[in-house]
Amino acid sequence: MIREPAEITIDDSGRVELPLGLLAEAGMSPGSDVLAFSDGDGRIVLRRAEDAMRELLERGHL
Repeated sequence: MIREPAEITIDDSGRVELPLGLLAEAGMSPGSDVLAFSDGDGRIVLRRAEDAMRELLERGHL
């Protein structure tokens, strides 16, 4: 399902506020532990830390 993008602004400290609806759609909430990485081409990806760790374990990288 394609969702409407949320337009947000990066503040002077490099911080962004993500709308609660966007977090909920991604299965995240305030206080969630996430990993952030650049995916190139102007993209930054946030992953739930538990999902990223599970994926690494399944692939045998840890």
